[in-house]
Amino acid sequence: MVLNPLRWCLPILVIGVLAVSAPAQTKQKAGPALRDVQGVVSDDSGKPVPGAIVQLKNTKTLQIISFITKEQGDYYFHGLSPDIDFEIFAELRGKTSATRTLSSFDSRKQALINLKLDRDRK
Repeated sequence: MVLNPLRWCLPILVIGVLAVSAPAQTKQKAGPALRDVQGVVSDDSGKPVPGAIVQLKNTKTLQIISFITKEQGDYYFHGLSPDIDFEIFAELRGKTSATRTLSSFDSRKQALINLKLDRDRK
């Protein structure tokens, strides 16, 4: 009895093609990669300010999340949508920074935005 090679090769070939294409399809379905923003809050003289409150506002939902700067004045927010603009500013003891924007057009995965407490709170 002679076996037809097409009869057993075709199913193996189909299984191989499906196995290779499945991970590629999974990647395509995943949403856009998330991004981070970090920086340092400093005073008028450029000295890092621990304990400052950094607020990040989602301009689409108006949700605000806060971070209290660490010992070296650093802050960070992780897992932000690249499709949304965010406003960010810092405040401490009656002083605030300018409000900065992390734009959806900014394609950096890790944005660096330093903030300076150089304005009186209104």
